[in-house]
Amino acid sequence: MTRTLNQPLGGNQMPRFGGPATMMRLPSQVGTDGLDACFVGIPMDIGASNRAGTRHGPRQIRAESCLIRPYNMATRAAPFDSLMVADIGDVAIDTFNLPKCVDIITDAYRKIIAKGCRPLTLGGDHTLTYPILRAMADKYGPVGLIHVDAHADINENMFGEKIAHGTPFRRAVEDKLLDTKRCIQIGLRATGYAADDFDWPRQQGFRVVQAEECWHKSLTPLMDEVRKQMGKGPVYLSFDIDSLDPAFAPGTGTPEIGGLFSWQAQAILRRLAGLDFRGMDVVEVAPPYDVSEITALAAATFAWEYLSLLAPRARS
Repeated sequence: MTRTLNQPLGGNQMPRFGGPATMMRLPSQVGTDGLDACFVGIPMDIGASNRAGTRHGPRQIRAESCLIRPYNMATRAAPFDSLMVADIGDVAIDTFNLPKCVDIITDAYRKIIAKGCRPLTLGGDHTLTYPILRAMADKYGPVGLIHVDAHADINENMFGEKIAHGTPFRRAVEDKLLDTKRCIQIGLRATGYAADDFDWPRQQGFRVVQAEECWHKSLTPLMDEVRKQMGKGPVYLSFDIDSLDPAFAPGTGTPEIGGLFSWQAQAILRRLAGLDFRGMDVVEVAPPYDVSEITALAAATFAWEYLSLLAPRARS
């Protein structure tokens, strides 16, 4: 029997400033029954160390996603012609207790991925990736990681705390959630607490591509290498919006100059078709510091680019 697939509400059916406030104005549902992929928000910023505001990220990303049309003109991907997708709302976090919040997220994602649904997560500060990876590893074993960010997020602690938005990938390595030979970090830059700050992930087996290696060039050759590095195993994508230069993403808590151009970020994503992705997140969107919502629009577009990777028609 042919499935009737959910479709985004088009701009010729309803003006883009109207309609439901879901991601791409898709239908909403409770749970993931029947879904191949889902959008889910985690409205948290209690793990952030500088400017607050990422708790408002999921709502603003959804608002800007009304501008996105259903077909990817660069790759010819048509995800809504082959995938059942819905917006399942937000995880009901604990606004005041970060360790409890981490456990809530892990429990929620165990249910989300139980039947193979692939979550596209709208953040929220970067702390959230650690509990998601716990759920991923429970189901799939250690996963490969593509991490695009201005920061390595491998601090031993922050203000004495083991869990915060600057620690998720150290905790993930320690808990053996990652296949470290299939991990890459792209876009790292700026200043550090020690000259060897970016060497710890290298010592674990990560490939680290600092932002300076991305300046003045196409990233297509790099991503062809990344595809080979990731191989056939399960992969998770974590995209921190501060990987972009603040000219393209001012609405974030810890901006760093010298970052990626938005078209470079799209090039990163578009070369990843065919990998065994099990989920992704786009994090650290802080609407109070945004300008004309360009940061939220970038985040919505990157989530859409990832969804395009899941479609069978996407070109590699």
